[in-house]
Amino acid sequence: MSRSSASKSPARSSSEERRQQLIDAAVKEFAANGFHATSTTVIAKRAGISQPYVYALFPSKQELFLAANERVVERIRGAFAEAARGLNDPADRLDAMGEAYLGFLEDRDEIMFQHQANAAAGDPGLREPVRREFMRLIDDVGRLSGAPDEDVWNFMAKGMLLNVIAALDLPEKYFPKESE
Repeated sequence: MSRSSASKSPARSSSEERRQQLIDAAVKEFAANGFHATSTTVIAKRAGISQPYVYALFPSKQELFLAANERVVERIRGAFAEAARGLNDPADRLDAMGEAYLGFLEDRDEIMFQHQANAAAGDPGLREPVRREFMRLIDDVGRLSGAPDEDVWNFMAKGMLLNVIAALDLPEKYFPKESE
């Protein structure tokens, strides 16, 4: 086998694939332990890469955390956009977006990461980027749904309550009841 064909072996991942694996691992580790208690060594081990390679992909743990936050918010944003597509009524769009969000409640890592991102906003270096992503999400819900601000606010408030219910693994009797 020639050297060039060996370098194109499927066993090697591109730096972009490694970057995505690292972000996936970071979401899980930060979700479990928070920003300050999570080491890049543990994240690297989960991702199957060397710890120095973490810093080849991200200049700091803070940048990795923010990339993980963007990943989680982008997945939500994408699900909302897909759910709202093709619906004309703002209330129908919000309902569809809410149904789409229920799927996220099953991924404990992403729910816990959201809580950890909110807690990490106490760190001055993380506050503004985390805040900005959350505001973008609220603005996107308004834009995608076309709903009035009060309806968007209620939608987001219900979503935050559902996050707490999911994080605490509360029984179904504590879930909000649908109004008829």
